[in-house]
Amino acid sequence: MLTPFSSLVSRYQAIFFDAYGVLKNARGVLQGVPELLTWLTQQGKDVYVITNDASRSPTQMAAAYVHPEHGVLIPESKIISSGLLAKDFLRSKVRSGNVAYLGKPSSAFFIESASLTPVHIGACNNGDDLAAIALLDDEGFDWFRDLNMMLNLMRRVSVPVIVANPDLVYPVNEQEVGLAVGSLATMLERIVGKSFVRFGKPDTMMFSHAFACAHANAPDLRKSDVLMVGDTLETDILGANTFGLDTALVLSGNTRPDQAALSIQAKGIIPTYLCESVFT
Repeated sequence: MLTPFSSLVSRYQAIFFDAYGVLKNARGVLQGVPELLTWLTQQGKDVYVITNDASRSPTQMAAAYVHPEHGVLIPESKIISSGLLAKDFLRSKVRSGNVAYLGKPSSAFFIESASLTPVHIGACNNGDDLAAIALLDDEGFDWFRDLNMMLNLMRRVSVPVIVANPDLVYPVNEQEVGLAVGSLATMLERIVGKSFVRFGKPDTMMFSHAFACAHANAPDLRKSDVLMVGDTLETDILGANTFGLDTALVLSGNTRPDQAALSIQAKGIIPTYLCESVFT
């Protein structure tokens, strides 16, 4: 049974949103999202975005959520990206050197902010001077040439491989999805026979980080005061369920309305609520 998202808002103090498939798709922020976020702010809700998007910095992500009258509706401090967790790993475990990466130049932000030197896969030579490899985004490179270069680089060098976005697909529009970098990582991992280090949902570290931020703003906040809204059972809903949050699965992204019930039953991942979208 579908529950109107608007009827859930009064039950929670903080709302965690996934980005793609909930608030935006490959074409940009969905129509009505700025007004929705404005309304939530007026209701006194603490709103965060928890995303596996590692293609751009939190500052660039925050720029998408701007209202012409009310300004930035979700500041960068409330955008929890898997790229930030990957950055922390690089900073603490790799510490110095060059990092070969797959993705757009903007995704190299997470390498640079860890005080490391990003080297696009297309510019890698023999890889002897690499300290790590990072798979950040599914755009910004030649799929045939650069994926083959990455494959052979992974075969030659023995360094950590970080996957900053484990998503297999992302919503392009209401009917189509595109391959995400997590799919490329899964393929490469199987071919080279190595284990990659993944960051992002469904790992509960994302939700723990977001909850700590929300708890700092509201010391009395409990997990039962937080609702996670996502479009994917295996990442958004599973991760939040595991962390102990209530969840709302929306049917505006990766989970198609005609397949939702069957997917929930087959996978055994049960959201607290099922909503058509965040606009109902």
